[in-house]
Amino acid sequence: MIQEQKIRIIIADDHVVFREGLAMVLSSKSNIDLVGAAGNGEQLVKLANNLKPDVVITDIKMPVMDGIEAVKRMVKNQSDLGIIALSMFDEEDLIVEMLEAGAKGYLLKNADKNDIYDAITAVSLGNNFYCKTTSAKLAMVIARSRIKKENKPVDSNFSEREIEIIKLICQEFTNKKIADQLYLSVRTVEGYRAKLLEKMHVKNSIGLAIHAFQLGIISGIDENG
Repeated sequence: MIQEQKIRIIIADDHVVFREGLAMVLSSKSNIDLVGAAGNGEQLVKLANNLKPDVVITDIKMPVMDGIEAVKRMVKNQSDLGIIALSMFDEEDLIVEMLEAGAKGYLLKNADKNDIYDAITAVSLGNNFYCKTTSAKLAMVIARSRIKKENKPVDSNFSEREIEIIKLICQEFTNKKIADQLYLSVRTVEGYRAKLLEKMHVKNSIGLAIHAFQLGIISGIDENG
């Protein structure tokens, strides 16, 4: 029997209680190996250099060295490292700085465990992950900053129907609302949505909207549709 290869992870946060709570969440997954934990950015960089993890989950605001500087240094030493930024609701500018520094995704600190696992899986495979609670404003800023950086090929061949559905998803229409608008069944719309997420290599509607903006399918991401 072939043994499943584990994803080696380091976590960093200056709050011990949060760090230990996150470690407990990660320990429940058999394919995750928590190899280190740090309380500041300087410790994190040293651990990453020594342990060569697959994924790093790090807070943005930390003492000694913040997450942004730590990310820049880690990416310089290990360009394929999958880094996930942990943030609060009011840190939109810092999230963009983390992504521009080299993080591949971000999560709000109150994300549920399924989002955490999805984020780890995505970045370990070299994909981006955007928290599903991303605001429209932040999604637009991320999209603009990513245009210069993205070099991963995304399938840009979409049918007219797919483009219609992409535009409605970007307006935050539910599957039911899209189905009513296009005279389709909800199940058909669900199928289209799943296929579009796969084609764009994203996990949720925010990732889809960011790629749609990059590909010119939409000209903006508007909270009000």
